Amino acid sequence: MASSFYLEGARLLDRLVNPSDSQITFRSASAAYSSLRTLVQLIAVFAVSLVLGISSARYMIEEGSFLTTQRAGPWASWLSEGNPNADLYTKAHLARSGRLPLTSTTARYFTASTDSQGYHLTSDCEYLIEGSALNARWWSLAVYDEHGSLIENPSQRYSFNSEEAIRRSDGTYHVNLASNARPENWLPTGTAPGKKLILMLRIYSPRDIDSSGIGQIPNDRLPKIERKACN
Repeated sequence: MASSFYLEGARLLDRLVNPSDSQITFRSASAAYSSLRTLVQLIAVFAVSLVLGISSARYMIEEGSFLTTQRAGPWASWLSEGNPNADLYTKAHLARSGRLPLTSTTARYFTASTDSQGYHLTSDCEYLIEGSALNARWWSLAVYDEHGSLIENPSQRYSFNSEEAIRRSDGTYHVNLASNARPENWLPTGTAPGKKLILMLRIYSPRDIDSSGIGQIPNDRLPKIERKACN
């Protein structure tokens, strides 16, 4: 009886010290599976980080942040456009836009892709843009498609400026943004349905300059964009 007990113990010890081929195979497979799982997790973490990094960089280049842009209602303007010491996001935004690098002392650019209520500008709707006098030498208001291209129209009208816009007796002006002709100042949006629009207000030689040399445009002086009707 005792000899059988010791014999069984010896066998167990031999298995632990000298495992069989099946045991070795199982342990190797387990180690390989664990390594593969770790590799997949690392790849997933890298992929998520890459997507988040690209998305955040794209957002910063297109939209900016409170450190790089001034926002007033639907309008946004990059404060350091054309400045040689501008941050990298501002430089990337300017390079992507294709505009001439004029400093914010010489010109301010404001863009709007929504109306004053926050709805995207589209060629399916008609808008009233109401503005007042700006303390600057010259300004212009133009409309583009979402890719930054001029919108073809039979009237070949693409913008209005401070010299040609019809003004009211109180000095304010109204611009009608619509596909069909409208009274006063009409800015055509073309005939293609469902096209997203971008407005650009260019203000040259603003007369109020802050200590940083940036032209100052009061928020209440920027035009309001009111949606009137949609198809």
